[in-house]
Amino acid sequence: MTLSRRTDLALFRQDAEQWLRESVPERWRTERGALSEEETTQVKRDWDRQLFEGGFAGLSLPAEHGGQGLGLAEEVAFHELAARAHAPEGFGRIGKILTAPTLIAHGTEDQRARFLPGILSGEQIWCQGFSEPGAGSDLASVSTTARRDGNGYRVTGQKVWTSFANVADRSLLIARTNPDAPRYRNLSMLLLDMRQPGVVVRPIKQISGTSHFAEVFFEDVWVGDEDRLGADGEGWKVAMTVLQNERGAVEGITRYVEMRGDMDLLLRHCADTAYEREAADLDVRLELVRWQVAKAVELEPDPVAFARASSVLKVTWSELWQEMTQLGLRVAPPEHRAHWRHQYLETRASSIYSGSSEIQRNIIAERVLGLPK
Repeated sequence: MTLSRRTDLALFRQDAEQWLRESVPERWRTERGALSEEETTQVKRDWDRQLFEGGFAGLSLPAEHGGQGLGLAEEVAFHELAARAHAPEGFGRIGKILTAPTLIAHGTEDQRARFLPGILSGEQIWCQGFSEPGAGSDLASVSTTARRDGNGYRVTGQKVWTSFANVADRSLLIARTNPDAPRYRNLSMLLLDMRQPGVVVRPIKQISGTSHFAEVFFEDVWVGDEDRLGADGEGWKVAMTVLQNERGAVEGITRYVEMRGDMDLLLRHCADTAYEREAADLDVRLELVRWQVAKAVELEPDPVAFARASSVLKVTWSELWQEMTQLGLRVAPPEHRAHWRHQYLETRASSIYSGSSEIQRNIIAERVLGLPK
């Protein structure tokens, strides 16, 4: 990174930090645990709008597509600063991080014109229709079908672990469109309207007591050809673009900052105890997550090197977080046990969602290390 580029990034961080200080709602900083579900929903919707109006939506998306035309370094820096400022997470995550880049890579001009403005402004919320009860990490085995019907498809099936499904306007959904085609060539990516008849959303209560996800049922739901992303049968190719963004540097830095708060608390618990060395080792590994994100950002101009540097992030932070919460449960004083119990239960799924650790290790072995299948 050149000196001028580093200077520009430093100025960006200053501006972003000031904007966050002035823009994060005070009641969210101090009272978010006491807000009702309706109040929380409103804060998150408002936050998506504030990001757009403040010029912080779509930071790394090209200006010609409505983004800010900056780089991944600015995107990563803003997410880190937002987390440190205890900013809300809006409902635009799937739309901005996953759908928008995929539309730019594979969509038509009409699709970009119809969807990108609403995604960036926060007016349109997206969810991701990938996982199914019988197809989690093995995405190619999805059984949701989209049969041809004139100039479109009729979708029938079920998705599960779907974030934001209860508030989503659209779903980035993968379905089986040709049952006779070979594996990986029988899928298509659809931009499905979640507000139409035949779509049923049922929230899932998690072991921690929260409901971040839902299961979604589709019964003869319509998707026109104009809402297919990429050609029929190219769904797997499009999905790989989605997953590359889902497991990348932006996700890594947002997880790092949340984990940093837990790590600082854990270090205080373990100070001057028999667990001090164990906590210190976890702390070093957490800082390596931040270092690896920074390394990936530096390598962004080289797509192959960038993909290799990003590929280890998901396995690294997800399994480390589980180890941190396990130690937290063992050493926490009574006043912090509820926090660590909640974090422990929440992180049980971190090594599964966005691709299980087993699948991620296969990807690293085959695509990064070049090992035989």
